[in-house]
Amino acid sequence: MLAVHLLSYYFSKLQEDPTKKVDRFLYSMRLHDDQLRDISARFLGEMKKGLSVESNAAATLKMLPTHVRSTPDGSEKGEFLALDLGGSRFKVLQVKVREEAGRRRRGVEMEEQTYPVPKELLIGRGAELFDHVSECLKDFLHQKNISLEEKHPLGFTFSFPCQQTALDQGLLVNWSKNYRARGLQGKDVVQALRQAINRTGGMDVEVLALVNDTVGTMMTCGFDDQRCEVGLIIGTGTNACYMEELRHIDLVEGDEGRMCVNTEWGAFGDDGALNDYITEFDKEIDAASTNPGKQLFEKLVSGLYLGELVRLVVLKMAKLGLLFDGNVSDALRTKGKINTAHVAAMEQYKDGLRNTRDILLDLDLTPSPDDCIAVQHVCTVVSFRSSNLVAAGLAAILSRIRQNRKLKTLRITVGVDGTVYRTHPQYAKRLHKVVRRLVPDCHVRFVLSESGSSKGAAMVTAVAQRLASQRRQVDETFLSFRLSQEQLRLVKARMRAGLEAGLKSNGPSPIKMLPSYVYRTPDGTEHGKYLALDLGGTNFRVLLVKIRSGLSRSVRLYNKIYTIPLEIMQGTGEELFDHIVQCISDFLDYMGMKNARLPLGFTFSFPCKQAAIDTGTLVSWTKGFKATNCEGNDVVDMLRDAIKRRNEFDLDIVAVVNDTVGTMMSCAYEDPQCEIGLIAGTGSNVCYMEELSNIEKVEMKEGGMCINTEWGGLGEDGCLDDIITRYDTEVDRESLNHGKQRFEKLTSGLYLGEVVRQVLLDLTRRGLLFRGHVTEALKTPGIFHTKYLSHIESDRLALLQVRSILQQLGLDSTCDDSIVVKEVCGAVSHRAAQLCGAGMAAVVDKIRENRGLDHLNITVGVDGTLYKLHPHFSRVLQETVRSLAPQCHVTFVLSEEGSGKGAALITAVARQEQEEM
Repeated sequence: MLAVHLLSYYFSKLQEDPTKKVDRFLYSMRLHDDQLRDISARFLGEMKKGLSVESNAAATLKMLPTHVRSTPDGSEKGEFLALDLGGSRFKVLQVKVREEAGRRRRGVEMEEQTYPVPKELLIGRGAELFDHVSECLKDFLHQKNISLEEKHPLGFTFSFPCQQTALDQGLLVNWSKNYRARGLQGKDVVQALRQAINRTGGMDVEVLALVNDTVGTMMTCGFDDQRCEVGLIIGTGTNACYMEELRHIDLVEGDEGRMCVNTEWGAFGDDGALNDYITEFDKEIDAASTNPGKQLFEKLVSGLYLGELVRLVVLKMAKLGLLFDGNVSDALRTKGKINTAHVAAMEQYKDGLRNTRDILLDLDLTPSPDDCIAVQHVCTVVSFRSSNLVAAGLAAILSRIRQNRKLKTLRITVGVDGTVYRTHPQYAKRLHKVVRRLVPDCHVRFVLSESGSSKGAAMVTAVAQRLASQRRQVDETFLSFRLSQEQLRLVKARMRAGLEAGLKSNGPSPIKMLPSYVYRTPDGTEHGKYLALDLGGTNFRVLLVKIRSGLSRSVRLYNKIYTIPLEIMQGTGEELFDHIVQCISDFLDYMGMKNARLPLGFTFSFPCKQAAIDTGTLVSWTKGFKATNCEGNDVVDMLRDAIKRRNEFDLDIVAVVNDTVGTMMSCAYEDPQCEIGLIAGTGSNVCYMEELSNIEKVEMKEGGMCINTEWGGLGEDGCLDDIITRYDTEVDRESLNHGKQRFEKLTSGLYLGEVVRQVLLDLTRRGLLFRGHVTEALKTPGIFHTKYLSHIESDRLALLQVRSILQQLGLDSTCDDSIVVKEVCGAVSHRAAQLCGAGMAAVVDKIRENRGLDHLNITVGVDGTLYKLHPHFSRVLQETVRSLAPQCHVTFVLSEEGSGKGAALITAVARQEQEEM
């Protein structure tokens, strides 16, 4: 009895303030920000589960891949058909997309027709439903005088959960919205539509894309705002989609780029994750639904349920005597008598209370003014909870996008559709406000979809058509870089012919085959202190090398690196060698050895004709050097003259060495089978131990000698013209040595970045990259360094970082642009590695045949940044050698100390030979 009195007293106090009464009664529906952040965190966890192949089956958010990989970029154009099926009516549309031209802005023209879906088809056979859709499509074509002979691309908006395996394939997961058509669940709805179109006949329609209405909304808004990467539906149903990084979507192969994911967020909470936020009214709604325990989030927020929630709350309050003096009408007891349109009308700013009174009177109730205020506030609490929950889910999606892209702040647009969002007077404002409060590091713009999701289906189709066209054109570009096995065998044969021709005394050959006068590799008895110089690029090294022999044999190096300024590289020969001697002087001071007359080996990484090991006549400069009065002169004499001019110290110049030979000797000290040297860096070259009997240019005929091939000259006679692309031709035309070093320009680090730039420039001019915007940076020769190829092709480097590299070059790229740039880099570097492999196959097979062997085991000493730093170059090179020279087992060993150590070892070997003589 006491409890009854207390309850009566409690209710009488509540009568004093109608809104306070409702707030206390619906306390569990009023969510504060900490609760919303908690819900958002749970939502994020479910997103991760849904994206993972291991946990997807148990996830409430199915995170369905849509195979929509790009939003509109503004270059789409053409005429498209669209179907929009998802309710008691469906639409057929023709969408014309025009490009921007002159002063005319790009735009969309649409014609549409709405057709009913008879109730018997909703629960009949699936084939009959799609036959009806197909017949209406044909009727639309007739009515709009659209040609039946021409092929029409079509996008299909299908607003039901589908498991998509491709953009034009989708297995129906389950029906919703009163659809129960038999024989389609688990089947491909695109195939069902195609079969219906064939049965109808008389139409040439190509179904290119299947689109969820949420995706369609995102794509519709994305046409006008390229930042739109989220789609949101808040209407009869509710859902969201967004552009996810492909590397996180386990259900789809590939890790490059993005793909739109349909979250199907209506099922959030089906596993109990929202149990602590679900009220008795939500439980009653769920129990009375056609799918108890399913789509719980949707039942909390969507227009299909908001009116019924309000009815249940008002009914309960009336039964408790909190409204209408405890009077309850039959109409109020009847399910569906309050709908979401009523809720929106009751919440209107000016007429809301009058609307509330009218609605309650229609329910055979006699409301007081306080009753009207209270019922209006019930509507506010219910719809506010809906917008709060939508905000929490959306905040999770926006946070994930920002974290994926490693951004401090995210600027993004959300495309929105749905009757609740469109018609409810306060819903949108509340949603926007709460989202911005929950994710202050995301600058969010909300755009209402003016044309619905149907336009979006056409946009998806237009984008798919654009991407397919661009893909074909990009692939055609790559074809010129792809070398078949037959082409590689031809390159090997041409390299072999060039090697043979270069060994002859007077045979014309672009491959110079320069004798090095290095007759043997180290045997471990070398010892002493040696000075070494290493000149081959913008960096110049001076080294002191201490060699110990015997059981404790070792090589210790001390070195300093000096730069060669551009004005010295391209000044006079005298200035260049004076600069070299100045660096030597500084090093000797640094080491305290100014008075020691040390034997010196000079690594000089440019083509030289040698008549002896201590002479070298420069044939031609490469690698950007153009110092005058050097070509045709002995570089050893030029160095000696510069030492005399300085008159501070004296050196015993024992050997002049090519860097390739130095690399071979450096590695041969550790591995006696090393008889080949390879440089794959700024330049490209090979040396190897040749039989003296094959070298017509030298008098000795017994034993062997290392030959510096200078293989970079292959192709100067036109023998590579069939594989040289127009991009290579442009690089050659702009180079300092036009027509020379053609093989090197295909394979070396000095040129690969420039080849890539030429390809990117061409693709951009053709509108296939960077939205056709050619920047000054892209037009600047040399700006795309070869190191960018190594960075961009790194398997660990996400596309976000690729975009960052491109931005440093002034190139504002989309995700799709970054994928293409990565592919361009891959095509150019892969070809370079294959060509080096074909050349190496020619060398090792020649050595094998020289020695009359069925099988050859040999080691190649390698140096160069391209080989060392590029993530795939070495692997592709080695695979090519194995393929083209199957009778040779070739081991590649990196030169750890470079060619400077090799120069010292050559000097030591030469000294020993002089002493033995």
